[in-house]
Amino acid sequence: MHRIIHTFKKILQLLFNRIFYVAVALMLQLTWLLITAWRLAAYSKYISHVISMISILVVLWIVNKKINPSYKLGWTILILCLPVLGVMLYILFGKSRIAQAIQNKYAQVQEESLPYMKQDPDVARSLEESSQSAAVQSRYIHQYSSFPVHTNTTAEYFQVGDDMFPVLVRELEQAEHYIYIEYFIINDGVMWRTILDILERKATEGVDVRLIYDGFGCLTTLPYHYERFLREKGIQCQVFNPFRPLLNIVQNNRDHRKICVIDGKTGFTGGINLADEYINQKRRFGHWKDTAVMLKGEAVWNMTVMFLHMWNVIANSSKPIDHELHLPHHFHPDSFESDGYVQPYSDTPLDGEIVGENVYLNIINRARKYVYICTPYLIIDNEMMTALCLAAKSGVDVRIMTPGIPDKKMVFLLTQSYYEQLLEAGVHIYEYQPGFLHAKSFVCDDEIAVVGTINLDYRSLYLHFENGVWFYKNKVIQDILSDFHETLSYGPFRVFFACLHLYSDIHLDEAFLQKQYPPRILTAERYCFYVS
Repeated sequence: MHRIIHTFKKILQLLFNRIFYVAVALMLQLTWLLITAWRLAAYSKYISHVISMISILVVLWIVNKKINPSYKLGWTILILCLPVLGVMLYILFGKSRIAQAIQNKYAQVQEESLPYMKQDPDVARSLEESSQSAAVQSRYIHQYSSFPVHTNTTAEYFQVGDDMFPVLVRELEQAEHYIYIEYFIINDGVMWRTILDILERKATEGVDVRLIYDGFGCLTTLPYHYERFLREKGIQCQVFNPFRPLLNIVQNNRDHRKICVIDGKTGFTGGINLADEYINQKRRFGHWKDTAVMLKGEAVWNMTVMFLHMWNVIANSSKPIDHELHLPHHFHPDSFESDGYVQPYSDTPLDGEIVGENVYLNIINRARKYVYICTPYLIIDNEMMTALCLAAKSGVDVRIMTPGIPDKKMVFLLTQSYYEQLLEAGVHIYEYQPGFLHAKSFVCDDEIAVVGTINLDYRSLYLHFENGVWFYKNKVIQDILSDFHETLSYGPFRVFFACLHLYSDIHLDEAFLQKQYPPRILTAERYCFYVS
C-alpha cells in the first residue's frame, strides 16, 4: 500500500511539474513536423523532386558558410538522408544566433561602451616587454571581445564553493552603492536564502541591486514569474530568454555566465552557481568540486560592463549606460594593489567569433611545458582535438580532469568517447571519483591561467553567453596549479593510460579529503557564523 501511495505521489508530481507540459508541447510540435514531412514526401513525386532540389541547394549553402566543419557535416548528413525533416529542422535550429532584435541591441550597447574599453598603452607595452607570447594572446582577447587587460588588480582563487561562499557573503554585506548579479542557475536553499536576505536588506538601504537569471537554467529551480516576487522586494530583476515550449533557435542560446559585481571594485566569477550543491550543502553526484575567483581592482571594470551590456539588452532600455558612474575609481579613489595581468572577457553567440575556444587554443598551441585542464564535459571539435593531440605529441604534458560521477549520463558517455584519440596521442586523463567535477580552468607553464564558465563542449563554445578571466603572472596561477596537484594527490581517480580500456583506480584517502575540504553545516539564519 505504501508503495502504491508513493507511486501515485510521483505521478502527481510529474503531472503538476512545469517541465512536463513543456516536454509534451515540444513532442507534439516535433510529431507534427514528422507527419508533415512524411505526407509531403509521399504526396507527389514532383513535390518530392522539388524537395530534393531544395535540400541540395541548402546543403551547398551550408557547405559554403564560414562555420565549423563538424557542424556542416552533421547538417549535411541529416538533410541528405531526410530532406523534408532536415530542411525544416535547419530552418528552426540551424542558425546558431539569437533573435535579430537582441543581436542589434547588443551591438549597439557594445558600440556605446567602446570609448571606455580602450587598452591602456602602458599596460600593453609592459605586457609585451614581459612576454611576446602572452601579449599576443591578450591582444586577441581585446580585439575580438573588446575587453582590455589590466594591472592594479589582485585575485583570490577558491578551490571549492565551500570556500568561496563565506567570502561572497562578506563582500555583499560591505556593499554600499550597487550589487549586480548574473547567474545561470539559482535554486532555493541555504546559499540562495542567505544571499537573498542580504540583497533584500541592501535594497531597503538604497543600494542599487540588480539580478539576471537564465530562463532555462532556472526552469525547474525557481517558481514561474519569480522575477515579480523579487521586484516586490525592491530587487530589480530580468530573466534572460524566458523558456517557452516552442521549437525555435532562440531557445538554443542561453546565458551561462556567473558574474557578481560589488561597487565596481570587487567581482566574482567561476563555475559556481547559486545553489546548495555548489557549496556541498546538498549532496548531488557525490562531492561537488568547483572553482571560482574573486577580483579586486581595475579589472572588475570588464565584468561590470559585461553585466550592464546584458542588462540593457534584456530590459530593452533606451537609456544609455552611465559608464562614468560605474568606473572602478568612482567610489574608490585610492589606488588598487597590483599583481600581474588580469583580463576578464566574455564570449557571445552574436559576433561570429568563438572567443572562448580560441583563448583555449592559444594557450594550448603556445604551451612549452604543460597544460592542465579541468572540465565537466569534453565534447570537442576537430580543431580542439588536433591542438590537444599535437601538444601532447610535441612533448607538452597535457592533463585533463573530468568528473567521475556524471550529472548527465549520456553526456558523460559522449565525453568518454573522445578519450581514445587523446590517449593515443599521449594526453593524460583523470576522472574525479569522489563526485562531480564542475570546474572550468586552464593552467599553463606557471605563467598563464583561465578560470571561468566555459566548458569544453559545443554548447559553451558556440551557443552560450559565457565569461572567463585570463591571468598572466598573477599569484592565483600557482594556486590553480597547486589545486590541480593536490586534487590528484588524494584521489580517488580513475587514471587512463594509452588504451581506452586500461586504467587504474587510486583509492580515496578519506582523512585527507576531510582535511582538505571539511564539511560545512549551515543554515540560512546563521550565515554570519559562516563568514566568521
